[in-house]
Amino acid sequence: MHSPRIKETTQAWLQGCCPNPIFKMPAEPEQPVTKTRSTSAACRRSFTATTTTSLFPNTHFTNHESIPCLQESFLDFIKAYPKYSDTAPVDQIRAREYSQLTLSNHVCLDYIGVGLFSQSQVKSQYSSIIPIPSSSPPPSPQSDFALFGIRFKSVSLKSQLLHGGEGSELESAIKKRIMDFLNISQNEYSMVFTANKSSAFRLVSESYPYQTSRKLLTVYDHESEALDSMINISEKRGARLMSAEFKWPRLRIHSAKLRKMIMRKRKKKKIRGLFVFPLQSRMSGASYSYQWMTLAQEHGWHVLLDACALGPKDMDSFGLSLFRPDFLICSFYKVFGENPTGFGCLFVKKSIVPILEASPGSGIVSITPANNSLRFAEDSSGTDTELEQLATLGINQEDEKQIVPIQERHILKENESSNIQCKCLDHVDSLGLMLISSRGRYLINWLVSALMKLQHPNRLDNFHLVTIYGPKVKFDRGPALAFNIYDWKGEKVEPVLVQKLADRNNISLGHGVLNHVWFSERCEEEKQMSLDRNVKEKETGSAKSRKAEFGIKVVTVALTFLANFEDVYRLWAFVAQFLDADFVEKERWRYTALNQKTIEVLVQVVYLHMEGAEEANDNKVISSQSVSLQQWSQWQLFDSILPTGGFAHSLGLEAAMQARLVVSPEDLKTYVIHLLDNTGSLLLPFVYTATISPDTQTWHKLDRLLNAMLTNEIGRKASTAQGSAL
Repeated sequence: MHSPRIKETTQAWLQGCCPNPIFKMPAEPEQPVTKTRSTSAACRRSFTATTTTSLFPNTHFTNHESIPCLQESFLDFIKAYPKYSDTAPVDQIRAREYSQLTLSNHVCLDYIGVGLFSQSQVKSQYSSIIPIPSSSPPPSPQSDFALFGIRFKSVSLKSQLLHGGEGSELESAIKKRIMDFLNISQNEYSMVFTANKSSAFRLVSESYPYQTSRKLLTVYDHESEALDSMINISEKRGARLMSAEFKWPRLRIHSAKLRKMIMRKRKKKKIRGLFVFPLQSRMSGASYSYQWMTLAQEHGWHVLLDACALGPKDMDSFGLSLFRPDFLICSFYKVFGENPTGFGCLFVKKSIVPILEASPGSGIVSITPANNSLRFAEDSSGTDTELEQLATLGINQEDEKQIVPIQERHILKENESSNIQCKCLDHVDSLGLMLISSRGRYLINWLVSALMKLQHPNRLDNFHLVTIYGPKVKFDRGPALAFNIYDWKGEKVEPVLVQKLADRNNISLGHGVLNHVWFSERCEEEKQMSLDRNVKEKETGSAKSRKAEFGIKVVTVALTFLANFEDVYRLWAFVAQFLDADFVEKERWRYTALNQKTIEVLVQVVYLHMEGAEEANDNKVISSQSVSLQQWSQWQLFDSILPTGGFAHSLGLEAAMQARLVVSPEDLKTYVIHLLDNTGSLLLPFVYTATISPDTQTWHKLDRLLNAMLTNEIGRKASTAQGSAL
């Protein structure tokens, strides 16, 4: 039986925000429990119905110019979610403490993160170190400027847990603040700082006793560098690998298969292995039941909870008094619109420490007072591969990273460490779980609904521009999204290309691979269309083997607690551009050409020939190089990418086929004839006039006249861009 206090707390929590119950209450005849359950279900149904019927009802957008403007969309958004206005404190904190997110005009949708310090806190410390004249505008802090330092330690995880001590005063203060923020008891758990998330996973895999508990069971619907590192090390140490599967298309856990892997056939008390479980998918946003952890523990598994994909206050609903994982991993990064920097945190239950193996490892770090008289030459957190390279090269990790002198002054003294203020965590605490989760719920579900309203024109099958993987509109989905864009012919636009184009539009997106997807027999056709072949290198002993795996390459979106409506609207407007067939083809040509090594080699060869022609005196050499230059001129005529860096295109042919104006060879012939006739009557006279009157005044006049005659806005912009690049 659960205590009355726990039941009351759970019921109040359900009535407040209606998420999934964190545990199943035993069946009792009490009326309040039944009412709570019905209220929760009704709340979810009401939210889904409101989202479906209130946002663009019976409307599809087939042109990027037809989508409503930001102001109009925001009014519709507020009508659908009137309680969004209750989250105004988030906007106030963003404007006051994280103004660079708005001033930089950059939308950060590539990671779910929470940092320790606010942007204004870092800026004020930066200004105190580098004096700025009062007449000068305040500069932006350097991206590598930090309020603390990081030093690598060459020590095993077990030794650090047993003999590491409390660390410096600064480290102890940060550790206490983080454990209070996550509601983790220092009496039951020990904590170590790691260079990043991957380091934490690697430390566990190097120390876990696979000789006696041989299994490693993971529950991830996507590829993860941190998880791959753990799997590789565990397999070398003799672990038997197992993985959960996820049902297509909603990517729900295949419950029957996972339950069969978790439950033991015989009633033995022997520990079976390590169960690695995230409460939420970092890519698809799918949420998973807490019950899986309870089931695993009941059947003799040690549980590692990956909390890196959780929102900043989701640990408040976690309830460590009810669910006590043996290991817990989370991370803290900056959310300033810059490259994330920070560290990982690994929590280990104290009762588990004695069974760990004292194996040599890397990745444990200590937090030191920042010395901004010295500046790190690299990112303080390091990347996952950088840390492996340090270990491979045998670099002593006790030494701090290479530093470059700037000016001799400390930002935090040891005697000031205990008073360190983590403003970002303070802001999150002041906002609370319900406000943060509600804001994320409104924004991500609006984005899902808006993306599903984009539809290719003139398609009898109502072909959608965007395919979303995992949950669609759902009350308790996480603030993450995995999707792909398909052109009007049904071909997928490469996620890497989408990411690059988004970056050009000041929008940071991610990309990754969904895997372990289970297709039923009736979905065989969708399986063949969806899966991509992914070749991965795998180390086996001293050799490397290549293994072909199948997954789904996707574009990913993640919303931080500071995201606002303008952020998700700008992403929607960007994706809507792919409804333009010409836009898609131009960008594909550009992307393909810029990634072709043959073209790069050709450009280098021609450049060398051109450079050599100026210096050579031998007639034969000049003659051969003239031939090369003539070939270069031909390339300029054949491919518009080479001379100007512009876009290769087919003058609207894709759009004409999409609109079914060209459906047969005869239609194509007619289209080409009309195109040539239009070119001869419109463009050639300008070329002829410019040739016979080669003076600047005439060319300016022709340019203004042609600009007025090109009524198609896209064609006019393309012509201007290519002419400017000559």
